[in-house]
Amino acid sequence: MEILWPGFLYLLGLIPVLIAVYIWILRRRKPFAVRYSSLSLVRMALPPQSRWRRHLPFALFLLAISSLIVAVSRPMSTITVPASNSTIILALDVSRSMCSTDILPSRLEAAKAAALQFVENQDGNAQIGIVAFAGFAVLIQPPTTDQELLETAIRNLSTARRTAIGEGILMSLDAIAEIDDSTTSPYSGVEQIPVTGGEYIPAIVVLLTDGVSTTGIDPLTAAQFAVDRGVRVYTIGFGTDNNTSIPNCGFRGNDQFGWGGGGGNRFSREIDEATLIQVSDMTGGSYHLASSADELQDVFRNLPTQLITITETTEVSVMFVLIGALLTALAVVLSILWRPVS
Repeated sequence: MEILWPGFLYLLGLIPVLIAVYIWILRRRKPFAVRYSSLSLVRMALPPQSRWRRHLPFALFLLAISSLIVAVSRPMSTITVPASNSTIILALDVSRSMCSTDILPSRLEAAKAAALQFVENQDGNAQIGIVAFAGFAVLIQPPTTDQELLETAIRNLSTARRTAIGEGILMSLDAIAEIDDSTTSPYSGVEQIPVTGGEYIPAIVVLLTDGVSTTGIDPLTAAQFAVDRGVRVYTIGFGTDNNTSIPNCGFRGNDQFGWGGGGGNRFSREIDEATLIQVSDMTGGSYHLASSADELQDVFRNLPTQLITITETTEVSVMFVLIGALLTALAVVLSILWRPVS
């Protein structure tokens, strides 16, 4: 907790002075004596709690004054609160390996269905953008709350050659920069001042891929751009092990993406889990593996999008004023009710 006006805390030095004055007043009262036949009778007549009841109201009064002095010094607290307007970028791999049918009807169609369900489940305050990447990355739909636009963008996704995971991250950061003045686009050439460690802006990237980056910027280099901007990247590896399915994308023949020649043309690449884990760990996100359509639905459903938060510094003087007022009221009430024995 920070203090804007720390000089007022010196007023706390009045507390020992008030205690000394209180003790002096108690001792200054003129004693009087009454003869009793037995001291034990006096002890039995006095309430067992009369002593602490006598001094408790004053102790509460001192605590109230201390709380009010702290309030005057204007304490500031850094708190984490839910973001009212968050941004989520879905970066989806549309390389031709997504045509594999090891997950029916195909990896791409299963990914589309999961993305559509994810969009439908978000509240109206979250702005969602769609980035598609293969040999390069494209912003298909800028961040918006219009679910109809998002659904259209997802349904119209089609495949292309190669896989540029790093480019997908950079394009996602660029989309976030367009609506968030606190961050800069990695394409702008403007140097980004790195955020303080452990702090994040109210934006995340959810990146889904079924393979290995084959072109473009290295994914770990792109991840560092996300780290500097306080953007968490959640990575999803999608597909089965040792895929031997027949691709279903409506094209034939060999290409640069790993098709084998003849005999059905199957993909041989697998998920680069090591890189995806590093990307998520670097940025404060998490990695998830899905080997079926149902598992992918579960991954999207359990993404911590509801935990997107922002860090705010706010003055908490009001809290100390309320505490002081309550303690003062309690001290007055107790002093009236108990009326300590003189």
